[in-house]
Parts: sequence; C-alpha cells; structure tokens
Amino acid sequence: MNDAGTHRSPGVGDTAPDFELANQFGEPISLAALRGSTVVLVFYPFAFSGICTGELCELRDNFGQFAAPDVRLLAVSVDSKYTLRAYAQAEGYSFDLLADFWPHGAVSRAYGAFDADRGMAVRSTFVIDASGVIKDAFTTPTGQARPLERYRQALAAL
Repeated sequence: MNDAGTHRSPGVGDTAPDFELANQFGEPISLAALRGSTVVLVFYPFAFSGICTGELCELRDNFGQFAAPDVRLLAVSVDSKYTLRAYAQAEGYSFDLLADFWPHGAVSRAYGAFDADRGMAVRSTFVIDASGVIKDAFTTPTGQARPLERYRQALAAL
C-alpha cells in the first residue's frame, strides 16, 4: 500500500479503498464483502483511551436509534485483535472492532487517517453507501470527540 503522503486521500464521491482486516475475534472483514450495506467506518486512536471509549460507548448506546438495520458500524484502530477483544468485552461492544495492526496503520493510511508521527489513527469517519462510494467524511482534531449528531446528519442524508 502507498504511504499516505504519496496519494490523495479519498473523499466524498470517491470509491472507498477496499481492505480486509481481522476483527476482535480474528475473523476477516472486508469492505467488498459488505457491498449492499451502508458502512460507517470509524477510525480512532487507541482502545481503552478516554475519548475513544467515550465516543464508542456513545455509538454503542445510540447508533440503533438513527441507523437503519442494514448499516454496519466498523471501528478501526492500530491495536491488535487481542487488545480489541478485551476492549469489546470490557465495554460491551457488539459491533466489529478492526485491527489495523500490521502492516501498522496500512488501512488508516489508505484513508488519510493516520498520524505517522504518533503511530496512530486519527478520529476520522467515512460513511460509505451500498455501492462502495464515500457519501460523507468528517474528522475531529486530536483530543476532540466527534459529536453523535454528526453521525445522524450523515446517515439522514443517504
């Protein structure tokens, strides 16, 4: 995969870069296999960190209130699948946590959502329609949570 600095990050209207990553159970999850469903791809820095846990718990508790049943929530960090399994168990996450562990941050880089200086994903979200096209994308600065309302707006516009 190219380094994030050598190609343009995908944006609204672009076909989302395909990927396959292991979830917290070691099961392969690929974007191509999810065609036909809307995918909300949520990149976050680290499992068990304060802001990330707050964001994902808010999604856990509210996502079903505004997302259609065929919408898949995929949360991606550079943590290992073992860390993600413990994190999902500790927080009661029923959605897939994907390990962008090795090559370190390769999928995050493909989406322009990787901070190479800090070795972590940044808080970026991509809403991908059933045909694989990015319909919305948003990022918040380090230390700032994404507002739940922003997810509502993105999904309501589909």
